[in-house]
Amino acid sequence: MIFEQKEIQLQPYQRGFHLITNLIVNDFSEIKTIKKGILKVFIKHTSASLTINENADSTVRQDFESHFNVMVPENQSYYIHTYEGSDDMPAHIKSSLLGSSIEVPITNGRLNLGTWQGVYLCEHRNYGGSRKLVLTAFGV
Repeated sequence: MIFEQKEIQLQPYQRGFHLITNLIVNDFSEIKTIKKGILKVFIKHTSASLTINENADSTVRQDFESHFNVMVPENQSYYIHTYEGSDDMPAHIKSSLLGSSIEVPITNGRLNLGTWQGVYLCEHRNYGGSRKLVLTAFGV
């Protein structure tokens, strides 16, 4: 059994949904040593999240951002946690809705994603800063 783990720090991204599949693969070459296994990606933040979705048409990512902003609006009178800005509490809610981790099968040293699938960093803050990911791969 092979176990590999690495923490990577991403550059700051603007608010929105960003494809990071290639960053993960390029920064974690240990994936190539696994024939059958799993990659777990965990984000160490509470106002950004991860998901897997469309990797070909960038308008999907724009629509995600638009929809989440309608679904979880800013400046609501019932928000108490507001001292970090109007985008902070909605960012925490969005992060919880999408989640802090994803899992992807590894087959013959490659991520076994569908043809149109990619890993998204979902940045929910206007100025979230750099984000840290813990990458854990295990298998045979």
